[in-house]
Amino acid sequence: MLVREFNLPYGHGELTFHLPDEWQVELVEPPKVEAAADPLGAVQAALDAPLGGARLSEFRGVRSAAVAINDKTRPVPHEHLLPPLLRHLEALGLPPEAITLLIATGAHPPMPPAEFARIVPEEVLARYPILCHNADDEANLANLGTTSRGTPVWINRRFLEADLRLVVGNVEPHQFQGFSGGVKSAAIGLAGRETVERNHAHMIDPRAQLGRYTDNPARQDVEEIGAIVGVHFALNAVLNGRKQIVHAIAGKPRAVMETAIPLSRQVSQVSVAAPSDLVIASAGGHPKDLNLYQAQKALAHAALITHDGGTLLVVAACPEGAGSREYESWMEDVSSYNEVFAKFRREGFRVGPHKAFQIARDAARVQTFLVSEMAPALVRRLLLTPAASIAAALELVLPSLPRDARVSIMPRASSTIPQVAT
Repeated sequence: MLVREFNLPYGHGELTFHLPDEWQVELVEPPKVEAAADPLGAVQAALDAPLGGARLSEFRGVRSAAVAINDKTRPVPHEHLLPPLLRHLEALGLPPEAITLLIATGAHPPMPPAEFARIVPEEVLARYPILCHNADDEANLANLGTTSRGTPVWINRRFLEADLRLVVGNVEPHQFQGFSGGVKSAAIGLAGRETVERNHAHMIDPRAQLGRYTDNPARQDVEEIGAIVGVHFALNAVLNGRKQIVHAIAGKPRAVMETAIPLSRQVSQVSVAAPSDLVIASAGGHPKDLNLYQAQKALAHAALITHDGGTLLVVAACPEGAGSREYESWMEDVSSYNEVFAKFRREGFRVGPHKAFQIARDAARVQTFLVSEMAPALVRRLLLTPAASIAAALELVLPSLPRDARVSIMPRASSTIPQVAT
């Protein structure tokens, strides 16, 4: 039998596997887009021509600035984004010690200082104060009221007290916020747990979809939080599949999003002819597959093009395991997807356990295998089927697939917007 060889990102490397030649295999990957020839130049150009009239020079004379930056779960090219931005801030007359970088973890576990070098260039780490946000540190949170959708706005006090408030990150597809980027790095990344939970509860709204922005209640709630907080300036990047800068956009946050979203679609959206019997999806390698909490996004995106009753193989290293103690403990007395749904309805929305709901929503419809470094017992406890390799998973599903099976391969599912052609 003739076979074809394929490779998928996995952690810091790749996994190789083979498929029968007679299967209809579709590579679900956006067109390859070349990186900006001079990424630092692209960032500088964006800062020199900001959108929405938000020129940093207007803030000359301020006494402090705070910059929200993403944590280790996001592939943000800080080495290109931060140095030009920080030079602009110093040009305003701010000394380095008056410019604070705040690692925006949202409800993720705080990063210890020993890990800061994983995301911040050494020269930045040595020159500026860097703090990590903690969503449960109530003493360092301030309340600014509620949004029109009832979300209480608890935000990092250090960020609020700065004269100039900035956000840095990527604009890319998000499974229920539509797109990441803009004020989200502060509105969620520097928020208290209650704010994150109330905002994320909007994910059950049918309009809270991948790639949906203008009428997405979760995302528009984020925009309102950003407006209440008063985020002055955003610097965002759009990356290609190799995590390289294609575009840099700077200016007022809303203007940045309106410009960046179409650019993000160009590098992330792809049409498929029909749903598949089998989808083999990689989260995209590190850091997208750092843990299951992050890799679940690949499952959600890939499930969009998997037949009801079909099979989904998620490829994600997950060296940090589930990525949420709350998620793991919540699953201890749950043994079926129906029990997940019932417990979720009974207890209400909570960050961490919401991953159980998201996984169950898709895995109840399609048979789901996980190829990872996680202990098989933990994978089973989280109601997924562990597989030692892609080949091992294929051996299990092969008997149930038609001879002319339609198969889709998604090398970077977490960053891909797949759309079934109508």
